[in-house]
Amino acid sequence: MSETPRTTGTGDRLVAAAAPRPHRPARPRGTPVTAWRRVVASVAYAVRLASRLAALSLALHAVFTVFRANPANGWYQLVESLAAGLSLGLANLFQLTDPRWTTLVNDGLAALVWLVAGSALAGLVRRAAP
Repeated sequence: MSETPRTTGTGDRLVAAAAPRPHRPARPRGTPVTAWRRVVASVAYAVRLASRLAALSLALHAVFTVFRANPANGWYQLVESLAAGLSLGLANLFQLTDPRWTTLVNDGLAALVWLVAGSALAGLVRRAAP
């Protein structure tokens, strides 16, 4: 006995539910993720994060200096002490007439060096994975 499809008041037929799709594996077949790859990925992530934080502190110091932040503020002092150690010797590379713009150019250049060097080093670390 076959069942006849029921219709709604407008003449539409009800459609039976489709068959469930077959199970798909969670990960495609290939090389398994080893513990070494996880370690390498974690180290590369840490290198990239550290370089970005260094660049951020230099950029904040440049912005604080350009907009004449209060030097007695605790945040300013923290950022200034971080930027002094992370300037890579570029703090006095350019000497402009306005010391605010000197800080902006020199700290901006140091931040750019941190970003490029951090990305390059993280890429080299990632290549260490077999």
